Amino acid sequence: MDAPIDLIVGLGNPGPQYDRTRHNAGADFVTALARHFGVDLRQESKFSGSTARLTIGGRALRLLIPNTFMNHSGRAVAPLAQFYSLAARNILVAHDELDLPPGTARLKIGGGHGGHNGLRDIIGALGNQRDFARLRIGIGHPGQANDVVAYVLRKAPREEQLLIDTSIAHAIEVLPDAVNGNWNSAMKALHTNGTAL
Repeated sequence: MDAPIDLIVGLGNPGPQYDRTRHNAGADFVTALARHFGVDLRQESKFSGSTARLTIGGRALRLLIPNTFMNHSGRAVAPLAQFYSLAARNILVAHDELDLPPGTARLKIGGGHGGHNGLRDIIGALGNQRDFARLRIGIGHPGQANDVVAYVLRKAPREEQLLIDTSIAHAIEVLPDAVNGNWNSAMKALHTNGTAL
């Protein structure tokens, strides 16, 4: 795939009670990205989220953190994509990933939702289009399926959060290649850039 990126979405739940919880790793990524490039995320009610514009690697794009709950993320993504005539293949969605350990981030092109309710809702809202890119930010797995909901809605211990933050920083470093569609280069750099294997 060589599709460039026009929109980066960070998934999470709104409200202070969910701030910096594991499930908000995607939103934390977009917040860190905006801070890194010195832009302010501003509430935009018609898109049900906070948005910003910035330039990465010479390419202008938009940021979005939905202010809907996770399982309604598509209510923010689809209207913005439609308003600006953005194709699904030009969207990158950052989200927490149970199947990767803290300290690991991986880029992926397309696929299913893997049980992630935010991805599930976005796929449905985009008319079952699945070819958007994903930044999978590892948060680890609690070990038992019954423990997943409580696990993702809690804050990680300090040591794990530092690993998550490091993986976010590494992902930001490879973004110039990713947003310009140089996916092989971005994936290789991210997968070998000090993240856990």
